[in-house]
Amino acid sequence: MINKIFKRLIILAAFIAPIQSYAARIDTLSVKSEKMNKEIEVVVIVPDKAINHQECPTLYLLHGYSGNARTWINIKPELPDMADKDGLIVVCPDGENSWYWDSPTNQDSQFETFVSKELVNYIDSNYCTVKNRNGRAITGLSMGGHGGLWLSIRHKDVFGGGGATSGGVDIRPFPNNWEMKKQLGERDTNKEVWDNHTVITQLDKINNGDLAIIFDCGTSDFFFEVNNNLHAELLKRGISHDYITRPGAHDGKYWNNSIEYQWLYFSKFFKGYKSK
Repeated sequence: MINKIFKRLIILAAFIAPIQSYAARIDTLSVKSEKMNKEIEVVVIVPDKAINHQECPTLYLLHGYSGNARTWINIKPELPDMADKDGLIVVCPDGENSWYWDSPTNQDSQFETFVSKELVNYIDSNYCTVKNRNGRAITGLSMGGHGGLWLSIRHKDVFGGGGATSGGVDIRPFPNNWEMKKQLGERDTNKEVWDNHTVITQLDKINNGDLAIIFDCGTSDFFFEVNNNLHAELLKRGISHDYITRPGAHDGKYWNNSIEYQWLYFSKFFKGYKSK
């Protein structure tokens, strides 16, 4: 009797197995930057569709100051399930404390080139991606929010969408914070450099419709005012964008929630271009 039951269970398992879903794969890579002559850690979440050779869009997620390549997956452990559900490849590079600039003073901190060129080329060469701007978006938190908008605005040929959550979108009110002086020099003696290395001064590089833009900030965040200023400047210029404010501070609880709205926004962006 037991043998008959066991055989029936085996037969039942054979029918069930083909319809089971498969979890996204998480790769931890060392990607060589030729410009910086060093290896950079990168976490890549690969959905089942990409594993099975279907082209998938790519969302680049950038961490904040003092973070690393694993920051986002620690803040949002559900990312692999989200990636699998919507068929998105997620790329999380270690940006050190670079603010994602090519530093004019520090040759070891050339992360604008690394993320927008070297890393994109590596990902497109090694994964089943949509290999054009309509299949790429970039966002991040805090310093990474600055990076998401900085890189998408300056490289709109590479990224079709850009965003920020709690982003430091104007660095100039914070001249003594987050090691920015290591990358740009003292603000008092390098005012023009600081003026040229912040998101809000880059808006003349885009016209309405050039980018899908979303950013948000909590009302208790120390970056709330500079995000409001960016929103006002985009409105003044007639550049379409989504701007969201909600109660919240500069912390993981806020980002765990906020990234879901940005995920939805970029998923719709990817699907919109796919349907055209």
